[in-house]
Amino acid sequence: MALAGSLAAATLTLAPALGAHAETTNRTITVNADQAGPDIAPTMYGAFYEDINQGADGGIYAELVQNRSFEFNSTDNRAYTALSAWEILQRGSAGTATVQNDDYRLNENNRNYLLVEAATAGAGTGAGVGVRNSGWNGGHRLEARKKYEYSVWARTSNPAGSTLAVALETPEGARLDLASIKVKGDAWKKYNVTLSPKSTTASGRLSTVVQGTGTVRLDMISLMPQETWNGHGLRKDLAEKIAELNPGFLRFPGGCIVNTGSYDSYSAPNYTRSRTYQWKETIGPVEQRPANRNFWGYNQTYGLGYMEYFQWAEDLKAVPVPVVPVGVTGCGDNRAVPDQATLDKYIQDTLDLIEFANGDASTEWGAKRIAYGHPAPYNLDRISLGNEEYKPEFKAYFTQFQDAVEAAYPDIKVIGNTGPDDQGANFDDLSKFNADRKVDFVDEHYYNSPDWFLTNNHRYDSYDRDSYKVFLGEFASLANKPENALAEASFMTGLERNADVVRMASYAPLIANEANVQWSPDLMFFNGTSIRTTPNFEVQKLFMNNVGSHVVPSSQNNPASLAAPITGQIGLSTWATAAKYDDVRVTSSDGSQLFADDFSGNASAWTGNGVGTWSVQDGAYVQSSTTALNTMVTAGNPAWSNYTLNTKATKTAGAEGFLIAFGVKDTGNYYWWNLGGWNNSKSVVEKAVNGAKSTLIETGTTIETGRQYDIRIEVTGPTAKLYLDNVLWGTIDETPVDPIYSVATKDAQTGDTIVKVVNTSGEAAAVDVKVAGTANISSSAAVTTLTTTSDGQNLVPATSVFTGAGTNFTYNFQPKSVTFIRLAPTDVQEAK
Repeated sequence: MALAGSLAAATLTLAPALGAHAETTNRTITVNADQAGPDIAPTMYGAFYEDINQGADGGIYAELVQNRSFEFNSTDNRAYTALSAWEILQRGSAGTATVQNDDYRLNENNRNYLLVEAATAGAGTGAGVGVRNSGWNGGHRLEARKKYEYSVWARTSNPAGSTLAVALETPEGARLDLASIKVKGDAWKKYNVTLSPKSTTASGRLSTVVQGTGTVRLDMISLMPQETWNGHGLRKDLAEKIAELNPGFLRFPGGCIVNTGSYDSYSAPNYTRSRTYQWKETIGPVEQRPANRNFWGYNQTYGLGYMEYFQWAEDLKAVPVPVVPVGVTGCGDNRAVPDQATLDKYIQDTLDLIEFANGDASTEWGAKRIAYGHPAPYNLDRISLGNEEYKPEFKAYFTQFQDAVEAAYPDIKVIGNTGPDDQGANFDDLSKFNADRKVDFVDEHYYNSPDWFLTNNHRYDSYDRDSYKVFLGEFASLANKPENALAEASFMTGLERNADVVRMASYAPLIANEANVQWSPDLMFFNGTSIRTTPNFEVQKLFMNNVGSHVVPSSQNNPASLAAPITGQIGLSTWATAAKYDDVRVTSSDGSQLFADDFSGNASAWTGNGVGTWSVQDGAYVQSSTTALNTMVTAGNPAWSNYTLNTKATKTAGAEGFLIAFGVKDTGNYYWWNLGGWNNSKSVVEKAVNGAKSTLIETGTTIETGRQYDIRIEVTGPTAKLYLDNVLWGTIDETPVDPIYSVATKDAQTGDTIVKVVNTSGEAAAVDVKVAGTANISSSAAVTTLTTTSDGQNLVPATSVFTGAGTNFTYNFQPKSVTFIRLAPTDVQEAK
């Protein structure tokens, strides 16, 4: 998007890489307490939940039975069968247990069931033919004397009825509890019994056997803890840990699971197991919800569906933010609805979802919500139309969805998206599209290195204040180490400083089952019995529980930067492309000529790396191979700085464009402008450090074959300006950033001014804090600090009281820490 506008809330100097040496001169943070900056939305921070990393079944959804309806299928995962997680039992009896899919099925959405043929009756209370379930993560988590609700749908052909023996066991078969159920009649009926184990185990088993003889059909064998979070079916300890974050919104159900797969319904002829997420399949009685292949390679039962998601948001006191498919898939799936009729169905489904959430008993879908047990509306006020789509049809389809929603529900806020990248041609194109469409929010996603988060603290400073608001729906650095969390914390100070633009933000993903991690990093990891939080969790929790009601304008004055200039030789290169270069000139900042080569003679001034076929032809330097990769040749002085490089470049054949290098120190350390890279799909500036390249700028510029381009690169100190055909294409700035990041907010409820400081360096930093515009600041301040644990693997919070606060004080911020100082008004402290 055109990043226009200004920000008066705060002015902070760009700041340094992790571990950079702290200056001895104190920094100064000035807080203008008599001024009010942008208000901070109650939805500033929230939770993004996606059914990824086995986060639903076997995770936040409290069901203990894996594959409870025998619907696992090899199309979900090649390792699956209909009896995955089940073993056949013949305990003193003869008979068979097989999975069937025929006219006896429970219903059309739940097609498989277990057929038990008991041929002989065994002796003993636990004898019989049946199955035993191994649960998730090595077994059922069972606690002594806690109650568990067992249920099963069953029918029997035995006129006298059949008895089921239901037992909780250890893996070795030791019985923890036993109950019996009498099944009567050859029609499906649900049966329930409460079990309570006599001892605790993390590896429990659940057995269900038919006693006596006869034919019994079983389906939806379930074991749920009686105690779930708020009584609504969520695993209590995991849901409590998420609630500790105090999220202002809950985004669900994804993510890539929303907009990938077939557009057929489950009832369609020759249905596919991999369907786009269709919310209507996920409401109502769980036994009527069909199975679906999850995009991340496993089965999802929809036991955790839209009723549960809305209830979860309500229990969290969070705004619900559903994400719906808009007829174009993303996440590499790349397909669109087959016809307008199908698109119209999905548009209507979206309108029906809003009616389901908010409608009263006079509406079709509002009446369904009420019938399913929630009389009050869910108060849905916003909806995400799509997730990371970038096919050409997206804009036209999104427009139809947006128009339909705004016509039927003008008060519902529409959320668009900019795809999976933080910049580039697709990002710019979708940003402009969303701005033109006047959407309320735009969902940005990016997963980048810690260095990216450190150097992009000012990303939103120049966003247009009069355009859409930003929903940063997915962000994380690339690991779960303290350094990653500190980088994210540094970035979040910039989010809060720009709270008038950034109205929603959520780390992603939220949770991961240690037994099935498809994506990392994650905020929390869990198994069947425990939860492991991360440094990132501690940062999110601290920020989310100390947001404030509005920004307090502040400024940070840092010591003078010791920025190192960009120095080095120049270079020319190609990648699977033939190209020619001419009129290479390098001039110093005073205009004197440092180097010139018009290739009227030989190329003796250039040194190659041994790759490619270079020769002087017709007054140009030509690389003629279309298969060679990185054919760099270099010239000049390694000590060059503050210079301008000019050349003319022409692609003659091949897959890409050409590369012009500057600041070349050796074969593994340089900058280059890669024009027409990635099969001529985009252009970037890359920085190579010891052979590893990172992208500094990216656009959608492509290169035409046979066209001569004028290239100019102006290197000044730590910056470089790049011109293509005399038009400024981009600028890089390698000025080292300062390791201290700060922002201040006001908590209207307590009256506190919260000074939030992130120290990413490995050294303590003394900072002078000045509070201007008021004398009403107590000398006693509550402080919360996150510091690195002794093993260097986590961050741990500590609270303290600082008695040297006031309107002018110095605070020593610990190495690699996040510190929140609550400056209380004097009258509030006196009242306490």
